[in-house]
Amino acid sequence: MSDSMPCSEQTEVPLEAMVQRVQSQHWPASVLYVVATPIGNLADLSLRAWYALRQADVIAAEDTRSTRVLLDAWGIGTPLMAAHRHNERQAQTEIIERLAAGQRVAIVSDAGAPGVSDPGGYVVQGVRAAGFQVMALPGPSAVITALMSVGTTTDAHPAFCFLGFLPPKSAARQRMLRSYRDFGGTLVMFEAPHRLKSSLSDLLAVFGPERAISLARELTKRFEETASLPLKEAIDWVAADAHREQGEYVLLVHPPSQVQPVLDDDEWPVAAMDAWMDALLAQVSTRDAAKIMAHALNLPKDRCYKALLARSGQ
Repeated sequence: MSDSMPCSEQTEVPLEAMVQRVQSQHWPASVLYVVATPIGNLADLSLRAWYALRQADVIAAEDTRSTRVLLDAWGIGTPLMAAHRHNERQAQTEIIERLAAGQRVAIVSDAGAPGVSDPGGYVVQGVRAAGFQVMALPGPSAVITALMSVGTTTDAHPAFCFLGFLPPKSAARQRMLRSYRDFGGTLVMFEAPHRLKSSLSDLLAVFGPERAISLARELTKRFEETASLPLKEAIDWVAADAHREQGEYVLLVHPPSQVQPVLDDDEWPVAAMDAWMDALLAQVSTRDAAKIMAHALNLPKDRCYKALLARSGQ
C-alpha cells in the first residue's frame, strides 16, 4: 500500500531561486538603505534585508559589536562604521560623502527599526536634505509585535500611540502620561528594567487601579512572556519572578472601558435604557439595532443582541 498523501501539497521553491528573485530587484547606488533588524530572534531577518546588508559598501551601525554578531550569523562580511547617538551628526557627514561617491550605505540599529526610539533619524534627515534617496526595508518591530500579541487594536479601538521610552524622572513621567490620559486607543511605550517598577507606579497613579495593562518582555526570544492584567496587579506580577526584572519591556496601556455593562451603570437607568432599545427596535431589525447599540455604547455586539432579544420577548 502506498503512503497516504497529505491533504495539501506545498510547492518547494529552492533558496537559490528566492535569492535570484531578490537580486533581480532594483538596488540603485547612492542610496541610503534603512534596514530593520531582528529584535531578538536572528532568524527574523528578511531575505531582502540580508541582501541589502550584503551588497552595501558599508553598514552604519548603532553598536558595531552587536551588529557583527548578526552579520556573522548570516555570513555577511560588509565593513562597519559607527553611527550612534553620540556621533550621529559626524556619521551623517561621512555617509553623505559616501553616497556622493556612488556607494550604497545601509544603516541599522541594535534591534528593530533605525530612527524609531533608536539612532538613525538625523542621518535620514540629512541624507534627504542633501538630495539622496532613502529606501526603508521594513522588518521586525517591538511595537507591532507587542500589539499583535495582546490584540487591543480592534475595529472598535484601532488607534494606538507610541510614546517611545518614558522620561526617567517620575514628575516628568507623570506629566507626560497625564497628557495622554484621555486617548481612546492603546498607549505603547518602552521601559528599561531598572525603572520598570517606578514607571508602573506612575501609570497606576495616572490611569487608576482598574485600567488594564499588558507587559511584554523578551519578545521573539526563547523566554518570551506577555501578561495582561489590571494596573493594580502589575508590580506584584513583576516581583513574583526575579527574571521579570531583566530585559527591556514593551508596556501597553489598554483603551479605556468607556461604558460599563448596560444594566450596571448608574448613568443609564433601566427605564431609560428600555425606552432606548424600544425606539431602536421600532425602526430597524434586531440585528441592525445590535450593531447600532454596540457602536454607540462600546459594548460587544453579541451582548447587545441578547439584550435586545430579551427586550422584544423573542
